[in-house]
Amino acid sequence: MGLSDIQARVAQAVAAAGRALDDVQLIAVSKVQPNERVETVLTAGHALFGENYVQETQGKWPAWRERFPQARVHMIGPLQTNKAKLAVELFDAIHTLDRPSLARKLANLAQARGDCPKLFVQVNTGQEPQKAGVLPGDLTGFMADVRQMDLPVIGLMCIPPEGEDAGPHFTQLAAMAAQEGVPALSMGMSSDFEAAIAAGATHIRVGSAIFGAREYAAR
Repeated sequence: MGLSDIQARVAQAVAAAGRALDDVQLIAVSKVQPNERVETVLTAGHALFGENYVQETQGKWPAWRERFPQARVHMIGPLQTNKAKLAVELFDAIHTLDRPSLARKLANLAQARGDCPKLFVQVNTGQEPQKAGVLPGDLTGFMADVRQMDLPVIGLMCIPPEGEDAGPHFTQLAAMAAQEGVPALSMGMSSDFEAAIAAGATHIRVGSAIFGAREYAAR
């Protein structure tokens, strides 16, 4: 696999779903990837990347963004409240707004800065106790609260449970987004992004299928 192969598969899935190619953004998940692999994808002209760790992003992306000014970086991993200040400086969007304390912190930072990255609310569609995310039954109340804070929430995000068919989770998230009146859906990864596109994903998160297997020991 590689970038061109994934782009071709995305195009096929978009066409099969009767959607426009511009409706789906491919996030190349570059977390814990060797710099040379990421630079190859940057040089190929891809502009949208995803990272999980604030400190890792701080260590590599400011220099890359000077060299590749078209690059945009989205936060797709859990965000600790004490790292929110740095995150809003580094990321163009944050996909993991998942609790009131983080919402309040981001709202205070947005007021002080005069701007804020675009935000997705993470929904724990599988209601897994070990996983972050707002429970489906709590979503409407949470969305009302973040809207009162004037936060720029544009969509919802989910990570379906491992070992389960992801399709019903994607369908559920799309229905919740429609009910809440938000247009963006961050869902689908290397193994299931075609199903996510069929269900209405606007942002898919693909890492190893583009870059190759991660080398966690290098961190």
